[in-house]
Amino acid sequence: MNSSALRNVTVLAGGISHERDVSLRSGRRVVDSLTSHGIAVELRDPDATLLAHLTETHPDVVWPVLHGASGEDGALRGLLEALDIPFVGSTSAAARLAWDKPTAKELARRAGVSTPRGLTLSHDAFRELGAAGVLAAIADEHPVPVVVKPARGGSAQGVTVVETADGLPRAMVDAYTYCDDVIVEQKITGTEIAVGVIDTGDGPTALPAVEIVPRSGIYGFDARYNAGETTFFTPARLSDEAAASAAQAAVAVHEALGLRHLSRVDLIVDATGKAWFLEVNVLPGLTETSLVPMALDAAGYELGLVYAALAEKAVRDHQ
Repeated sequence: MNSSALRNVTVLAGGISHERDVSLRSGRRVVDSLTSHGIAVELRDPDATLLAHLTETHPDVVWPVLHGASGEDGALRGLLEALDIPFVGSTSAAARLAWDKPTAKELARRAGVSTPRGLTLSHDAFRELGAAGVLAAIADEHPVPVVVKPARGGSAQGVTVVETADGLPRAMVDAYTYCDDVIVEQKITGTEIAVGVIDTGDGPTALPAVEIVPRSGIYGFDARYNAGETTFFTPARLSDEAAASAAQAAVAVHEALGLRHLSRVDLIVDATGKAWFLEVNVLPGLTETSLVPMALDAAGYELGLVYAALAEKAVRDHQ
């Protein structure tokens, strides 16, 4: 099937997660890119009528652009699989592995990719074992600086870089606001990068790394989605060896988790050129300030052609 034969593409955007606005922006960008190539696209905000609508219309392919749990935890993808409808992105099983950051870190480690040392703690354990004692144990085993973040979720919501021990309690509370499990991990100092991995039919390929330099020093939610808050360098200002190592690590993570079509792997490259895996996103942002579109542009790709090729790949994989 070529793009001209894609008669009915449905893009799902919005949803009810904390990242609804980001999802809508990403979805509109995908719709604009596909329609610019003459592809008929329906943009739909999922609701209680969605499954019946998809069953009735049975689109050639669905492109979920739902950030947060509604689009990335595997549930929606599992329903699309049950309805026998092709969709862009990783399978439900792979999405579940990537969505859970501790699981993704362990699979990356087993694949030979370095990842910061850390621990995962449930909210129940934090309360039942006594916050004071738990915090003391964390501080002893993982001295600051550390990064505290929800074990599941995206867009850096609930993430805190803790530089002093007295900042740990508040960081834990903030992270638990978004998830019942929290990761406390060693803070790696170095160059923060994101490496997109794309596969339109010739196997997963790493895009040029995007270097992230936020004005505030922390690539949080505002720095991600407000223009001017972050400076980006594409390709990242890395040595050829470090760039190659980061690209290799990104593809290794993509393959270790069984991902497909498109992903974004977040890494820190330290002063020795070693790449450290932080997390992976099976549905990277596709807004005007998002990193994967920057990388595609730097690689000389035209967004509409790439997005059409991904939709075609999804149909072929389904067949």
